[in-house]
Amino acid sequence: MIQPQWILYSDNHLLAISKPAGMLTQDSGSGEENLEDMARQWVARERNKPGNVFLHAVHRIDRDVSGVVLFACTSKALSRLNSQMQQRRGEKKYWAIVEGILPERQGNFVHWLIHGDHRAEKTKAGESGAKECHLTYTVRSSRSGLTLVEIALITGYYHQIRAQFAAQGHPIAGDKKYQAKMPLPPHHIALHHRKLTVVHPTHRTPISFRAPIPSWWYSAFPKTILAPLKITNTT
Repeated sequence: MIQPQWILYSDNHLLAISKPAGMLTQDSGSGEENLEDMARQWVARERNKPGNVFLHAVHRIDRDVSGVVLFACTSKALSRLNSQMQQRRGEKKYWAIVEGILPERQGNFVHWLIHGDHRAEKTKAGESGAKECHLTYTVRSSRSGLTLVEIALITGYYHQIRAQFAAQGHPIAGDKKYQAKMPLPPHHIALHHRKLTVVHPTHRTPISFRAPIPSWWYSAFPKTILAPLKITNTT
């Protein structure tokens, strides 16, 4: 069941939810609980909509990742938001804690990644099926062999952030799929979709959705490394 604190925004066209780590965004065919089905039930109950409820995820985040997931509640909203995503007109910011100390305070990663077998792998430009992946990052703090980074996602491919940081020798904490050494609870990695900005499909003005830092981060990581997040809580 959707918890009240998960709801970030709701109107007739949009529903933004802060997904907890460990939960599927959409049905995988396994019959496991997923956020989209729960959101559809929430809309039916809260808006008193009998019968089939129109609701579709505009984008997905990995099961192990927490943070903003945006749903369209009308076909018009879905069409217009899908167009924005295809044209990369939205802004996506992530927070992550990675293993090791990054040498530069700011930087950008550009890799060619190929996807398969539920992973993304670094490859060469021109390789069949390879996609050029681009992100920028800013270091917020470094403690105890860990680095807190804020990431702006320029492209948005499967496992992009996870694979790109791993390719640089700095896997995301808890991400065993990409050779991280630090253990975290099952289906939990230190990657959080902090902020999504889009143009509202009917108001035609920019709107941002922000997901608060997951509470479990405070028990898993030193408080000193998380301190900058309080300062940037409105960004």
